[in-house]
Amino acid sequence: MHALIVVAHHDPQSLTHNIALQAAAGLTAAGHTYEIADLAAEGFDPRYTAADHLVHRTRAQPPADVLAEQARIDRADALVLAFPIYWWSMPGLLKGWVDRVFVNGWAIDYGPDMPVVKKLRHLQVHLLALGAADDGAFDRHGYAKAMRTQIDYGIFDYCGAQVVTSELLLDSESGTAQEHLKTVLKLGQQLFTQAEARQEA
Repeated sequence: MHALIVVAHHDPQSLTHNIALQAAAGLTAAGHTYEIADLAAEGFDPRYTAADHLVHRTRAQPPADVLAEQARIDRADALVLAFPIYWWSMPGLLKGWVDRVFVNGWAIDYGPDMPVVKKLRHLQVHLLALGAADDGAFDRHGYAKAMRTQIDYGIFDYCGAQVVTSELLLDSESGTAQEHLKTVLKLGQQLFTQAEARQEA
C-alpha cells in the first residue's frame, strides 16, 4: 500500500522532518511505499487566490499546482501530515495547502441547494503534530480538544476521511524527541495493519 507524507516545516533538519522520515522508514520496513511532499522545499504557494475561490464557486478547473497535489493524494491509500504546532494549530503553509487542495468538487460536493457530499471516505489520515508545551498545558487550556475539533473533525471528517491517528507529540524540546521518533517508526510499521486485516478477512 502507498502513503503520502506531507511535511510543513521550513528547516530540513527539523524534528518535524525527522518524524516524517521515521514514518517513511516504518512504512518501508513493513513492505509499503511512500512519497514525501515537502511543501516548503517544493515552494507550494499557500495563498488562497481569486482563482481558488472560482473553483469553490463555479467548479472551475483548479490551478495546476492544486491538481498536482490532488493527484498525489489520489495515488495514496493514506495521508500522513507531519507539522509543528504554531499558535495551537497547524502552520499557515499547511493550512493553505488544505484550503487550496481540499476543494469543492474534489473533497466534497456542495451547492446552495444541496447537502454536503463527502468524497474522501476512502482516505485514511494520520496526524503527527509536534509541540514544545507539555500535555498539562494542552489539557489545562483545552488546546488538545480544540485542535482535534478544528482539524480532525472540522477538516477531515467534513470530507469523509477517517482520522486513524491523531498524535500530539509534545514537550518536544525537553528530551522527548527520541521517544517521539520511536513512536512514529512503530506507527509507520503499523500504518496499514487494519486495512490489511480487512483485506484478509
